[in-house]
Amino acid sequence: MKIFAYGIREDEQPALKEWEGNNPEVDVEFTDQLLTPETAALAKGADAVNVYQQLDYTRETLSALHELGINKMSLRNVGIDNIDLPAAREFDFSISNVPVYSPNAIAEHSMIQLSRLLRRAKALDKKIANHDLRWAPTIGREMRMQTVGIIGTGHIGRVAIKILQGFGAKVIAYDKFQNDDIKAQGLYVDTLDELYAQADAISLYVPGVAENHHMIDADAIAKMKDGVVLVNVARGNLMDIDAVIDGLNSGKISDFAMDVYEDEVGLFNEDWSGKEFPDPKIADLIDRENVLVTPHTAFYTTKAVYEMVTQSMDASLAFIKGETPAIAVEY
Repeated sequence: MKIFAYGIREDEQPALKEWEGNNPEVDVEFTDQLLTPETAALAKGADAVNVYQQLDYTRETLSALHELGINKMSLRNVGIDNIDLPAAREFDFSISNVPVYSPNAIAEHSMIQLSRLLRRAKALDKKIANHDLRWAPTIGREMRMQTVGIIGTGHIGRVAIKILQGFGAKVIAYDKFQNDDIKAQGLYVDTLDELYAQADAISLYVPGVAENHHMIDADAIAKMKDGVVLVNVARGNLMDIDAVIDGLNSGKISDFAMDVYEDEVGLFNEDWSGKEFPDPKIADLIDRENVLVTPHTAFYTTKAVYEMVTQSMDASLAFIKGETPAIAVEY
């Protein structure tokens, strides 16, 4: 049995080697290159491929694997929106993802960023770095005084709610698919418009599916409270970034934290030191004292990386054995 893994980063190698040691019957090979129609040839002789990337898994890519006799693909991430699913069906691909690797990692990051915005940490850090130790005007706000709107109450959203409750914040939530526990707590509002009207801060935890594309646009922002704080650690396409920038310029949005960006492929996880960003919007956002930008690192913890590698490799092996792993994707 052989599994070929694509896009393996240095920080993933210890978990991959540990898995290989625990499964000596499997031949494991890997590359740091992403899966493309051209690099598919590297997997020749493999029974399954293991992948993580933001590039699309196009018909051409899937066809190249199919021609090698490979129709088993395990993703080390959650989203499958970058897979050409009609082509995957045509080539009879078995696909798995890792839907739950560490909700805490992402929820913690989002709430840390919200806390930093409320306490004006970026502006204060800049003052202190310049040896300016005066208090004013960088006065903060307390989390317990905020009404925080949570959009999406899946695994991550529910952890975020617990963190907020620990701070003593008032939480309101919206989800088309309501969770029984959150419902029993009476946290749900009936519509997004209600959440927009009531929330001092809003944090997103929904997938980047077509129906959610640019859900935060100019119309949505207009319905929000003046001085709203926005946090997005979910998917970049949830936000019309031009509308968000307009909101920041007008003051409608007081603060913004983003870990994801609609055009982040080729931008995030690259070293731009001493070079000009290809996208001036990112440079503009990074320069603002009321904006916190992280390059899709909310998930990036030792625990999360370990789970992503281990669960996906377990799924690859299950597929090879003719079994259906618990994290197989129905599509």
